[in-house]
Parts: sequence; structure tokens; C-alpha cells
Amino acid sequence: MSTERLFIGLWPQGPVRDELAAWRDAWRWPAAASPVATEKLHMTLHFLGDVPRERIAALGDALALPFSSFELTLGQPALWHGGVAVLELDEAPAGLLALHGAIGAALDTVGIARDQRPYRPHVTMARRAGGAAAPEGTPSLHWRVGQFALMASRGGVYEVVREYGCKHS
Repeated sequence: MSTERLFIGLWPQGPVRDELAAWRDAWRWPAAASPVATEKLHMTLHFLGDVPRERIAALGDALALPFSSFELTLGQPALWHGGVAVLELDEAPAGLLALHGAIGAALDTVGIARDQRPYRPHVTMARRAGGAAAPEGTPSLHWRVGQFALMASRGGVYEVVREYGCKHS
């Protein structure tokens, strides 16, 4: 059976992507660290893993959900277990949690398994980053979210399968 490695995420555009990259570049990374490439900086909503290709069209249709735009404020650098350096939200806004929940319900309706661990919204800055030092201060990076995307990971490259926009800005 042929599959695609999929996830659903928020993709920063223009100035927000540039700010995230600048924040990533301000860390002091150990030699073994693997900082995330600028074009891959994102916030995962749901990781799906390998999905049979014949189910992708139905999944794509199920994700066409109404949602309102919301603002994220990223400002908490953290080093997670396993050496994953992240930038966390100051607080998860209701709009993000509602979108995450609605997407989860859509996954349930099309029979695609979802991660049952608690959702920890973040942007990964680097992997293998044990011992990294975050820059002083907090970035208080503001990100107005008005779209999300179903993404495929193909040979280490992230490609948009389908994008979804909000109903109201």
C-alpha cells in the first residue's frame, strides 16, 4: 500500500518567518545541533504519519473547516527532553485550541488516527540541541494566523498538499 507522511500545520509568512529565523539564529548552538531550516519553521497542529494515498482526498475535504483568525504570541524559549529546542506560546489562545479540536474531530470522522498526547503548541528551533543557550529576553513575536495546511514530508522536503483559509480575519 502506498502512503504519504503527512501533518497539519501553521505556516508563518514573510515578516513572522523572518522573525522566527532571527530568533533561531540568536541561540548559541552546540556543535551537534541541527537548527531547523527557515523554510521548515512552522507550528504542527496534528502529526498524522503515514496515510494511505487513497485516503488523502477524503482527508483534504474533511479539513475544509470554518474557523476565525487568531493571534499567537511566542515568547518562551525552552529546551525539551531529548535536546529539542523550541519557542513556546505565552498562552494558547482559544482560537488555536478550537482549531486543533475541530481538526481532531475531522480526523476522527475520516478514521485517521491522531496523537493522543496533550497538545503542546510550539515552533521547533533545533534538534540535538542539548546544552543550547537561548538568547536573553523574550521575543514576544506576534503571529496573526489565518490559514493552515495539510503537508507532506517527501524526502526531507515539506510540500503543501492543500491549504485552508479562515472565514473572517
